Amino acid sequence: MDIKEYLNTRCKIVNNALDKFLPKESIYPSIIHKSIRYSVFAGGKRIRPILVILSAETLGKSYKRVLPTACAVELIHTYSLIHDDLPCMDNDDYRRGMLTNHKVFGEGIATLAGDALLTYAFELISKNKEVNGVKPENVLKVINVISKACGTSGLIGGQVVDILSEGKKVSKLELKYIHTHKTGALICASLQAGAILSDAKEKEYSALTEYGENLGLIFQIVDDILNVTGDAKKLGKSVGSDAKRKKIT
Repeated sequence: MDIKEYLNTRCKIVNNALDKFLPKESIYPSIIHKSIRYSVFAGGKRIRPILVILSAETLGKSYKRVLPTACAVELIHTYSLIHDDLPCMDNDDYRRGMLTNHKVFGEGIATLAGDALLTYAFELISKNKEVNGVKPENVLKVINVISKACGTSGLIGGQVVDILSEGKKVSKLELKYIHTHKTGALICASLQAGAILSDAKEKEYSALTEYGENLGLIFQIVDDILNVTGDAKKLGKSVGSDAKRKKIT
């Protein structure tokens, strides 16, 4: 199986599981569930959940072992995109070639959809304790790792520094902080989560962590370059919204 086939098959697995795990649009209050599903199924590549699966499969475990947690990190990623697009943040009109959530459902519902996704993500992670062979204490470790990746020592911290850097010159050290926290933290945590749930040995966990740190940094650098030089139609989102924040000194 080549890399494209692997990504496609795992993406389908994640999408099917997300559809199963998420509340249906018909469930009251339906507007919040419509808002959630609108952004979750807007065509994401599912890189982060696939990394959870890849980590487990690298250690000889089935994707089924980590599927709830894999879906959870995608919900966290989607929540971050919904909030990032809000008028109080980047004020973007398009995401993945579609109108952003707040443009369709309004700022209030979009904000609540992001809140709901973040909250439900940890409910999903807790479901991983029901998977045969998974140790409950490892689920607790995953909650700890992903919480840190989402909080002020991870995604939120990176976003804060990004906002504070708007219109200012930033050092290479500050830029690296933004990259490794705003995007890199959750990418690294995805690999760590798969490793923890798969009973990784210390050396295996360290290797996957190092890989995740480097991958996260590369991912954000490429995204920033495309944000300046890319074609909005091809990327499916507004470009240039972050560029003003990153004048390197």
